[in-house]
Amino acid sequence: MPSVKLKNYLLLHLIVFIWGFTAVLGKLITIDALPLVWYRMVLATTLIFFYIKYKKLSLDVSRKGLLWMVVGGITIALHWVTFFMAIKVSNVSVTLATMSTAAFFTAILEPIWYGRKVVIYEIVFGLIVIMGLYIIFQVETDYLYGIVLALISAFLSVVFTLINGRLITYQKPSVISFYELGSGVLFLTVFMIFRGDFTIGFFTLSPADWIFIGILASICTAYAYIASVKVMRYITPYTVVLTVNLEPVYGIILAFFILGDDEKMKPEFYFGALIIILTVIANGVMKQIDVKKNG
Repeated sequence: MPSVKLKNYLLLHLIVFIWGFTAVLGKLITIDALPLVWYRMVLATTLIFFYIKYKKLSLDVSRKGLLWMVVGGITIALHWVTFFMAIKVSNVSVTLATMSTAAFFTAILEPIWYGRKVVIYEIVFGLIVIMGLYIIFQVETDYLYGIVLALISAFLSVVFTLINGRLITYQKPSVISFYELGSGVLFLTVFMIFRGDFTIGFFTLSPADWIFIGILASICTAYAYIASVKVMRYITPYTVVLTVNLEPVYGIILAFFILGDDEKMKPEFYFGALIIILTVIANGVMKQIDVKKNG
C-alpha cells in the first residue's frame, strides 16, 4: 500500500511542522514551563474527550493497556516540561537542535524494546546526528543548562514513542491520547498541589497567553497528538523519530521570522543543522530501498 504510506508520511511532516511551531509558542507564552504544560494538557484532554463523545467511541480499555497509558502520560508530561524549560532557559533553535539526539536514543532502545536485531545504518545515522549536534555545542556553550534539559526531553520522547508503538496495535489513537493526557494532567496536578502552585495568580493569564495556549492545546496538541499516534500504524517508530528531526528545521525557520534577533545563530550552528537534515533524507532513501528489497 505505497499510497497509504506516502499519505501518512506527508501527514507526519505536517505534524512535525506543527511541533516546530509549538516551540515558538513556548517562547511567546510568558508563564513558566510547568503551568504551561498543565494548561496545555488540561485543554487538550477536554477537547479529545468531546471528540470521543462526538464519534461515540468506547473508552473501555484493558487493565494492562491502561497501565501503559498511565506510564505514557507521565512520560509525555515530563517530556513537555523539560522541553519548555529548555526553551525558557536557552532558545528555540538550540532546544530543537538538541532534540535531534532522539534518533540516537531510538537506534539503541528500539531493538531492545521490540526484540529485533540492530540495524547498522540506524546506529550510523544516529551517530551522524550526534556529530551535527556536537558542532552546534561547540559554538553555543552559553546554553549548557538548556542543552541538558533538551537531552532529557529527547530521551523521554523516545520512550513515549516506543510505548505508543505497542499501544496503537490494539487501541484507537484518540482513546490512547485521552488516557495518556489525562494521566499526565493528574500527575502534574498532584505534584503542583504539593508545591502549592494553585493560587489566584496561577489562573490569571494575559489575553495573549490564553490565545497562544488555546492554539497550543488544540492544533499543536489535540490534533497533532492523535494524528501522530495514527501514523505509527504505517510508519516505524525509528522513522517517526528520525523524521521528527526536521522539527528543528521547521522550528528554526519559524523562530527566525517570528522571534527575530533572539534566534540568529552562528554559521556553524546551521552547518550542524544541515548535517541533521541530510541524515533524515538518507534514512528515507534507505527505508525505501528496504521496502523494495522486501516487497
